[in-house]
Amino acid sequence: MTGPAVQSMKQRLFHQSVRFVAPLESRVGDILLGWTVVVALICLARVLNPVTPATTASSLAVLLVPHLLILASPFIAHWTANALVPHGTDFAQPQIRLARIGSWRPLNALAARDHPAFGPVGIMASLLLGMLLNVPVRTAEFMAAVPAMTGSSPLWGQMIYFAMASDLILMNFLYSLCFFMALRRVPFFPRLLLLTWAVDVTSQVMIADYVSAAPHLPGQVAAAIVPLLEGNLQKAFISIIVWLPYLLLSERVNVTYRWRQRA
Repeated sequence: MTGPAVQSMKQRLFHQSVRFVAPLESRVGDILLGWTVVVALICLARVLNPVTPATTASSLAVLLVPHLLILASPFIAHWTANALVPHGTDFAQPQIRLARIGSWRPLNALAARDHPAFGPVGIMASLLLGMLLNVPVRTAEFMAAVPAMTGSSPLWGQMIYFAMASDLILMNFLYSLCFFMALRRVPFFPRLLLLTWAVDVTSQVMIADYVSAAPHLPGQVAAAIVPLLEGNLQKAFISIIVWLPYLLLSERVNVTYRWRQRA
């Protein structure tokens, strides 16, 4: 009884993943619209209630520009994906193969598409969902932990604000771009995700060094920033530990993005 029950559960989860992934490309507009409404309202509330009032145009720019870029980052990723990897376009495999673990037999583009393991579904849908959710989760953490600053705020406050906002903008862009490349089955997706993880880890270490050098940094402020940086590091390392073996060894990933099947 266990075998048929497990198979039934696997089939049900697989069909659920297909229902999740299939409409994603056509619903990108709805996802971006929902993002715009929610994040714009949060940014507006923050802009209207900064730590210190803006006294000049440049001081106001310090407050506004990071929030506008945070709001725009997924849109920029979408535009970049449309420019680099238009939907429905097939791209050739990289000439240099980096993933060499395992024994694989190459497939041509048509054979890969006809393979039953082709497509970002099944467990791969969980990775898609994780990349998609990473953007609002990190944004919410930033909004909760980092107050809005103007040019009249203390220097240490501006340093923290710019460093954390820049990190959020960059990582929102990269994780969104990874999502679109995975959804469109672009062969360079695994490499871009590996690069994104490396940038994420490096960025948290660099921010920690940069913020620690801020002049007159209050101890309680430093103590409040540390959990956010540690949380970002932990999420990045957990993602690497969980997903890197899958990206290397999964037949679905290899068929979909590397056009090869197990020998």
